[in-house]
Formats: sequence, structure tokens, C-alpha cells
Amino acid sequence: MEVALIVAIIVVIFVARTFRIVPQQHAWVVERLGKYDRTLTPGLNFVVPFIERVAYKHSLKEIPLDVPSQVCITRDNTQLQVDGILYFQITDAMRASYGSSNYVIAITQLAQTTLRSVIGKMELDKTFEERDQINASVVNSLDEAALNWGVKVLRYEIKDLTPPAEILRSMQAQITAEREKRALIAASEGRRQEQINIATGEREAFIARSEGAKQAEINKAQGEAAAIVAVAEATASAIRQVAAAIGEPGGEQAVQLKVAERAVDAFAQLAQKNNTLIVPSSLSEVSALIGSAMALIKTPATRPGTPPVR
Repeated sequence: MEVALIVAIIVVIFVARTFRIVPQQHAWVVERLGKYDRTLTPGLNFVVPFIERVAYKHSLKEIPLDVPSQVCITRDNTQLQVDGILYFQITDAMRASYGSSNYVIAITQLAQTTLRSVIGKMELDKTFEERDQINASVVNSLDEAALNWGVKVLRYEIKDLTPPAEILRSMQAQITAEREKRALIAASEGRRQEQINIATGEREAFIARSEGAKQAEINKAQGEAAAIVAVAEATASAIRQVAAAIGEPGGEQAVQLKVAERAVDAFAQLAQKNNTLIVPSSLSEVSALIGSAMALIKTPATRPGTPPVR
């Protein structure tokens, strides 16, 4: 009974050490008699008990590694506290097992030394502006060295850059001064644009007023000319109508009567407006004046240079 129990225990141990199930995204390194033999892939695998053993177990997932904070010296001799995080992945389980005694410590130390070297080539202001360049430089340097360790460095990210307190105060003062400078420039540009707009508006208003005055003068002149032409045409029409009326029967008698009335009215007005009155010596002079006017009326109009019609 005891022998059967011992045999059963040995069988269980043998089976347990023979069948190995490797999880997904893992790789197990098998040694045979102390020497590397093969790498087990995910799934069910067989291992010869007591001759072969699983020496190393690696995860093939992406692993984040916190790089401890350190002090770096910039090109302009300024101390800078830098910390970051590194992402890597095991690509070769055999090299990860035998390439380095501790690939995590090796990657961490190499990341720190590479970071100090990269920042030492830059000035303080550039370190804040060129984070992507710093990250790329660290990844490139680590990736070359990590190939022998079976590790692929995927990316490196700087979490924080902390300069000394004095540098922070001076940077804050510089930023404040720069903002005040931009504010003053913006205000001066605004005043300049305002003056330009005012001058442009005044110029356009002056041009508009002058154009209006010019058009008003033109319109006035055209109106006066039209009025003169209208008056002249009306006068000429009236003269033609008077001449036509004189030529009709009884026209001359009407003219004589009208002239006599005008003469009498003129003498009457002179008597009302002046204390001294000059009158003809006899009424025959008035009739002679009327006769002279009638003679002028009867004389037909002639053009210059042509003899009068008899």
C-alpha cells in the first residue's frame, strides 16, 4: 500500500513536470542539463522531467519602466531635475535570459546616462522646446544597446523638467515682461490703426463734401443758364406776339394808347417821389414823344449790314 502511494506521488510529479501550459504573450526558456535548449511558446508544451527545466519566464507584453529623477546639467551650466518613463518589450526571450544579468537595471541606467548626455548639449530654453527631440534621442541610443539584451525600446517620455527656484523666478519675470511688451505693442498698433482710420474717414468725408459742392455749383450754373435761356425765349416770344398784334387792325392805336398811359404814369410817379418836377413846356412835346415811339415801332427790324426796307 505504501509502495503504491509512493508510485502514485511519483507519477503525479512526473506528469506535473512533463506538461507545461504557457500563457498567451509569455515565453519560457528551457534548459537541458544546465544548457539552453529551446523557448516554449504559448499553449501546451512537454518538458522531460529531471533532465529539462524551465529556467526563465518572460512576459512579452509592453512594460512601462519608471526612470528615477536625476539632476542634469545643461549647456549653459544650469541644473535641471528630470524624470521620465520608458516603455519596452521583450522580443527575444533567450537573449533577455542570458544577455544581461538584469536587463531592467541596465535599461534604467542607460536611459539616465543617455538623458544626461542629450540635455548637456542643449541650453535651458531649448530643453523645454525640444522634448520630442530628447525623447527620440534617448530611444535611438537605448534601442541600439538593448538589441543584445533581447529588448525593444518602444518610446521614452519626459514626465517633468524642473529647474531651480531662482531660474523659475527669472523665467516667470521674463514671461511677464514679454507679455507686457506684447500688450504695449498691441495697444500702440491699435492706436495707430485708429489714427489711420480717422484720417481715412476725414479724407473721404472731405472728398465727398468737395464733390457735393462741385456738383451743387454745376447744378446752380446749369439752372441759371436754363433760367436765362427760358427768360430770353419768353421775352422773344412776347416780342413776337406784340409785333404780330401791332400788325393787326387797330394795333397801332392800341400801342399809342399804351405809350400815352405809360408816359402819364411816369409823370405821376415823378410827382409823388420828388419835390422837384421837370415837366415839358407844352403838351405838344408829349405827343411828339409818342409819335417818335410809334415811328420806331413801325420801322421793321433789319440785320446789320443790310439796308432798311422802304
